[in-house]
Amino acid sequence: MMLSMVPNTLQILPDAAALLAFAALGVAAAQDIALRRIPNRIAATVALAGLARQAAIGAPGVALAAAGCVLVGATLLWLRGLLGGGDVKLLAAVSLLVPAASVPSLLLATALAGGVLAALHIALRARLGPPRPVRPLGALRRILRCEAWRIRRGAPLPYGVAIAAGTAFAMTQQGA
Repeated sequence: MMLSMVPNTLQILPDAAALLAFAALGVAAAQDIALRRIPNRIAATVALAGLARQAAIGAPGVALAAAGCVLVGATLLWLRGLLGGGDVKLLAAVSLLVPAASVPSLLLATALAGGVLAALHIALRARLGPPRPVRPLGALRRILRCEAWRIRRGAPLPYGVAIAAGTAFAMTQQGA
């Protein structure tokens, strides 16, 4: 009787992979804000979670083809200096999390999240005053102070935040 209450592993695999990917995307966003770097192991974790989701659904070949197209397009943006290398890898990895037909929606949601992030940076740049004297503070305050310094100087955006937000939106909207 107790065995009937245990779900089939293949039924919960897509949800478990999505939870792992969401956790990894949170770490990627935090790393991108703090260090402007997205470690390869995070992109690899997201990609493997996406492949597990696609294998459970039964469409890994089509998903890999879509991710390959995203990788090529994002690499072209990297060559023009519009994306960082970690952003390229993470964007290709998150495209494995959704069905291939939903990749355009994912990219649109990511672009919109990037636009909101850019507008926020522009608004903050206008509002931030001159730097304050440096005082020993906690890690979060140091990160915020560093981010304020980056915003004042027009440094690149932490686009990993936009990728994470766009992915979360796309996955929750499609019910994937």
